Amino acid sequence: MSSIGKLMKQAAKMQQQMEKVQADLAAKTVEATSGGGAVKAIAKCDGSLASLKIDKGAVDPEDVEMLEDLVLTAVNSALAQAKEISNAEMGRVTQGIGMPG
Repeated sequence: MSSIGKLMKQAAKMQQQMEKVQADLAAKTVEATSGGGAVKAIAKCDGSLASLKIDKGAVDPEDVEMLEDLVLTAVNSALAQAKEISNAEMGRVTQGIGMPG
């Protein structure tokens, strides 16, 4: 088989693997909390936010800024974990690929 044919076959195989990994990542979730569990964020490993829960005790009309900070902390932490997992999974698919040139 020619080197172009091998390359095309490898590319098709890699594309199939990447599609499977992407589907798996869309189903995988991570959870992060802040404020001692007052705010809980669940993110999917495809980079989307799946759920956000706020304990009623965390809602203080006199200190909205604190709640905003708790939400940002939990969401950013969950999304960072999800991205780390996604990068690791996708890296496994593309590992060892020798690009010509």
